[in-house]
Amino acid sequence: MDRIDEPSRVLCIGGHDPSGGAGILADAESVHAAGVFPLTVITALTEQDTCGLSQLHPQPPEQVIAHCRRLLAESPPQAVKIGLIGDAATARVLAELSESLDLIPIVLDPVLASGAGQSVADPELLAVLRARLIPRCRLITPNLPEAQLLSGAIAAEECAERLLGLGATWVLITGTHAETPAVINRLFGADGSEHAWEWPRLPGQYHGSGCTLAAAIAARLAQGQGMVEAVAAAQGYTWRALAAAIQTGRCQLTPNRLGVLLAKHSRVCHGQPQ
Repeated sequence: MDRIDEPSRVLCIGGHDPSGGAGILADAESVHAAGVFPLTVITALTEQDTCGLSQLHPQPPEQVIAHCRRLLAESPPQAVKIGLIGDAATARVLAELSESLDLIPIVLDPVLASGAGQSVADPELLAVLRARLIPRCRLITPNLPEAQLLSGAIAAEECAERLLGLGATWVLITGTHAETPAVINRLFGADGSEHAWEWPRLPGQYHGSGCTLAAAIAARLAQGQGMVEAVAAAQGYTWRALAAAIQTGRCQLTPNRLGVLLAKHSRVCHGQPQ
């Protein structure tokens, strides 16, 4: 029998959004679009749609960690992406798990509020993130309000300095919430390096843009790309998915994550430039 090459894999750990805009479904689509295979573990069920979240139902921490360990034993990933955690108890077991992952890069998208602004993190969860999980992460990807809440600072530079001081290797602070004509995303490294990208601000509100970006970065890290290269490429993919967003409900738009993949495939098949 011919040998079948194993694909690169990302273990996606996060909440389930039944509307399909954010959470595990967004992670899986973004990872798949990069040509990487997604493994998924659900930390919390949510009652939400494109207009907002009404209920959060964290799953038993022992169940979450059992699912993770089973997947890690059979299909070791090349990267891990963590999104919505749900509660402090789950954050603790994920922090313990992270200590056994050695050189596998962990990308943390610290989901502290829903896309419509409802809080999904209490002070206890924030404390565990700061003390135990962020120090284990290769990259964290907060938007500016999340960075401010986690760090207690206001300016992006000071937020990044404090978050790097907690032990993260890289911090990407996205600028979608800033009142600027363009969206400016800034990457800060523990080595003192800084990088910035400017993107045209798209009209409308989007459900799952942060999940899309963080998962897309994790997929590229799984393929062996360097951090700056992975962050740059993932931003381009995310911007295109948002630009092609679709109206799946009454409120926020859903990123067209697989539509970007299909459009690229079509251009390749017809010999058109990518």
